[in-house]
Amino acid sequence: MQPDKSNSHVDLRKQALDKWVSAHLGATLEGVPASADASFRRYFRYEHAGQTLIAMDAPPEQEDCRPFIDVAERLKEAGVHVPDILLQDLAQGFLLLSDMGTQTWLKALNEANADDWYAAAIDTLITMQLHTRAEGLPEYDEALLQRELELFPQWYLFRHRDMVITGELRQRLDKVFDLLINVALAQSRVFVHRDYMPRNLMVSEPNPGVIDFQDAVAGPITYDVISLFKDAFLSWPDERVQGWLRQYHQKALAAGLPVPDAFDDFLRDCDLMGAQRHIKVIGIFARICHRDGKPTYLGDVPRFFAYLRTVIARRPELADLQWVLDEIEDNE
Repeated sequence: MQPDKSNSHVDLRKQALDKWVSAHLGATLEGVPASADASFRRYFRYEHAGQTLIAMDAPPEQEDCRPFIDVAERLKEAGVHVPDILLQDLAQGFLLLSDMGTQTWLKALNEANADDWYAAAIDTLITMQLHTRAEGLPEYDEALLQRELELFPQWYLFRHRDMVITGELRQRLDKVFDLLINVALAQSRVFVHRDYMPRNLMVSEPNPGVIDFQDAVAGPITYDVISLFKDAFLSWPDERVQGWLRQYHQKALAAGLPVPDAFDDFLRDCDLMGAQRHIKVIGIFARICHRDGKPTYLGDVPRFFAYLRTVIARRPELADLQWVLDEIEDNE
């Protein structure tokens, strides 16, 4: 579905949101943009009586607020720091939220604070996995994993690179996809945020605050931890990433989470789960460009190809993926 590019439509929704928030707070207010989003959701900040609040505008024909509300309640019950939902209007697609601040970890992380902050993110993740109810959430099943992977040939290879997906290319992609799906399905299942990365962690007290959790599922235990360290917008040396993964692995074992006992087995699960995510995100970024008219995300695609090359170098079972990436380079 194409985003509605009518300025009058956008203005009408913003006017309706301002009116809704103003009626709740008893003052005539006008929100200012609070953050950008790859989806149809928009966020605005309102200031009144010495406090700030965030309003979400989620057009009901394109976005459903109910998963956000459901997952927020689950995370709050688990002791994870998430926004409070102060008011909701599902018919209009409006939510009024507490303000988690203006600074994401993506902006604030640096060499000096990374070890301490990632230790906090690991602790939050373990709390999330241990205590967040996963029952009733969508399953990260074979069909969903396959649909995600198919975004890569559909949107990146065919639509963006004009490559025909037949013959040996299709056969090798299928072999890679089967391997990645089987590894993901063999892992223990827990609550999965599905986008647990610095852009969705807020500098707050307690630190971090967690946002953008509405797509949560019940799925593989390594998904969120590899998302945290192999980020869409921020890269770290592989040696440092492995150090943080060891820290998570040790804490997860101590907490009783169902991770493999041996770190090497855990790292293989992370590598192959990460490969699934990297392939998917390349496809998503191409789709956001060509379907939604937002080309800036494609600038981060080389980061994901670099992640894939790093994993291929230590995982001989990904030889078919190496062939695919070489074909892409030869097609340039």
